[in-house]
Formats: sequence, structure tokens, C-alpha cells
Amino acid sequence: MSELLVDFITTLDGYASGEGWPGFWGLEGPEYLAWLGEQPEVTYLMGANTYRLMSGFAAGEVPKGQDEFRPEEEASVDELTQASKVVFSSSLEEPLTWANSTLVRDDAVEAVRAMKSSGSGLLSTIGSLSLCRSLLRAGLVDRFRVVMFPVITGATGEERIYDGYPDVALEMIEHRTFDGRIQLVEYKPRVLEHPPLGVPG
Repeated sequence: MSELLVDFITTLDGYASGEGWPGFWGLEGPEYLAWLGEQPEVTYLMGANTYRLMSGFAAGEVPKGQDEFRPEEEASVDELTQASKVVFSSSLEEPLTWANSTLVRDDAVEAVRAMKSSGSGLLSTIGSLSLCRSLLRAGLVDRFRVVMFPVITGATGEERIYDGYPDVALEMIEHRTFDGRIQLVEYKPRVLEHPPLGVPG
């Protein structure tokens, strides 16, 4: 059975990106980049908006506000191009132009449920905030990982991650700090029907 990881990189105030900021908010360091390079092979899950954005980067479209990709950004996009990707969309048309991408028009929750039960290895989301929210609500997420970068983008932040989420209890399973400033926290999530009635003693 496959395991599903929801994986976010965020600002401290919970934004997935910020207008005018480079990838990783320009704050990645050698420890963090080395850790990224050590990650196991995964199949990435995404929606149409993330596909359009990332496939555009792979085709050479530079993010708004930048003149060119930085080497770290190029390496990240190249790794994504080589990886297996499943795209959930009713609006995209086949064939998808980004290499190693498969289009699925079926309901994403049911499709991922089937992928988990029949497959092996690791499934991981990338971006795709509404997809992640739906998968979490359905109880399909095994691990919820957030890497927080040391910046608050109150003026320029875009894509607030947790809007529309249910209440979720989080059991920590890993944490570490990269380069003395980037914080990783990883949890086992449990969706709550209501707030807990008491506080653990």
C-alpha cells in the first residue's frame, strides 16, 4: 500500500508564495538543498493550476519579478521533470506536454484512494492547495510535512495554505532545522469532527 505525504514549503505566516519573491524566498541553504537531494523517489500529485505553473517553468518561463532562474531553481525544476507526475484536471487536454505526466479526469479523492490501495512507494503532493485540502478531509493523508522559511509576507504573501481546512490534530513524528534558520516539522494528521473536550494531562 502506498503512503501519501502532503508536503508544503511556507512562510512563517502560512503563505505558499509571495509576489516578487524568488523560489524558496531566496533563503535556501546548503543543508536544506542537500536534504532535498536525498529525498526518496516519489510520484507527485497535483492539480491543473500547479501543473500549468510548473510545466511553464520547465519550458523556460521565468517566475514573475525575476530575470532568470537561479541554479537552485533550475535543479529543482529538472528533478520534477524527471519524476512521475499525476495531474488531476477536467480542463487540461491530452497529451500533456510536460514529460512523465499522466492526466486523470476522475474524482481526485477516489483516484488517490485507489492509488494508495493498489500501489507501493510514496505519493507526494506538490503545491495544489485545494487538492491537499480535499485529500486531508477524506482522511487519506499519512504524513503532513511543512518546511517553514524565516520570513513573514504580510504585505506580499499569496496562496494562504490553511484557509478552509477542518480542525486537525497533529502528532509530531519528525523535526529538524536546516542551515540554522529553516524549520521542518512533520506530523501524522487526524481530522477532528469537533474540538477535543479536554486538554491532555
